[in-house]
Amino acid sequence: QVQLVESGGGLVQAGGSLSLSCAVSGSIGSINAMGWYRQAAGKRRELVATITSGGITRYADSAKGRFTISRDNAKNTVYLQMNSLKPEDTAVYYCNYLHYTNGYNAWGQGTQVTVSS
Repeated sequence: QVQLVESGGGLVQAGGSLSLSCAVSGSIGSINAMGWYRQAAGKRRELVATITSGGITRYADSAKGRFTISRDNAKNTVYLQMNSLKPEDTAVYYCNYLHYTNGYNAWGQGTQVTVSS
């Protein structure tokens, strides 16, 4: 099993920045992907950004140019730097781990990001 512990998030004004981090522990496969998803009130959970163990990144269109995902493989930690935040970025942000070999998928508990206008 894999455990994910998120930190960061909070309240920020529009145009501001926030940073999220997620520490992953447990049976971590060598080939995996870590990422961030978000779920706004009344909406479906959606992709924000992912990064593979080889460093390949993928972003939602809404995140491109404003958010940067990165990871520290030595610390098994994934980060999300969010700049130029907008009120529509308000959501609960969830960290995700995907083990490519067996398809094992795990989620963090979520952290609230609120952007005020």
